[in-house]
Amino acid sequence: MSETADQTPQCPDTDRSRVAHADAERFGPDPLATFRRNLGSVEARIAEACARAGRDRASVRMLPITKTVPAHMLRLAFEAGLRSFGENKIQEAILKREALSDLAIDWIIVGHLQRNKAKYLARFAREFHALDSLRLAAALDARLAREDRFLDVYLQVNTSGEASKFGLHPDALLSFVDALDRFPRLRPRGLMTLALFSPDAAKVRPCFALLRRLRDAAVKRNAALTALSMGMSADFETAIAEGANVVRVGQAIFGRRPTPDSHYWPGTGGIP
Repeated sequence: MSETADQTPQCPDTDRSRVAHADAERFGPDPLATFRRNLGSVEARIAEACARAGRDRASVRMLPITKTVPAHMLRLAFEAGLRSFGENKIQEAILKREALSDLAIDWIIVGHLQRNKAKYLARFAREFHALDSLRLAAALDARLAREDRFLDVYLQVNTSGEASKFGLHPDALLSFVDALDRFPRLRPRGLMTLALFSPDAAKVRPCFALLRRLRDAAVKRNAALTALSMGMSADFETAIAEGANVVRVGQAIFGRRPTPDSHYWPGTGGIP
């Protein structure tokens, strides 16, 4: 289901009458209106994609990706109805969480994580969509035990075959799944992938189809691995057609980022 709420409280310290010049250039003179309008457009696209695929709209969750969006703008996104924010870099997530500590936000990490950063993620993240090594799983499990917390995780699989991307090799997935019982603090939820970056759906779709087939095999080994986290602003309709349960949407809500995608996704060049 969507991350938007039917009724949204006003955020404290929000003054829409004064929008900084840089913010206005990026988000428009009324960012709240921009976010609401864009969320409506994204919702319509998701609903239409579900209808074409013969799927229930409630079977797809929209996860807003908020990387590079300043914390004060995320207050307006919260006011627009968003309750979960997806971040790629743990350092950025930590700073935003501190700045927005008065808001009831679920923080979700969707980017590659170094083992020495596991302690930070374990303290506050609700979900992690990029688990791709047993050493990282062990580090997270140990840190979660110290915090007395549990963490929903998605296993990242490299379905495009690009050396520049993180993720398990498809052939290594099932043995990885078999090892998850060693980490009781991790709660497997599904698989995640970054498809080939291309405007050609015929090139992108095989990545999503492969992840679906891998999920069908993995769920026989671990019944909890039912979900598919795949599809972003430019291709989530294709992902929904292939069975996506979570679509990660950033630029369709917040507009183009000031930094190239290669800053967050190594090897992607400047594709928006």
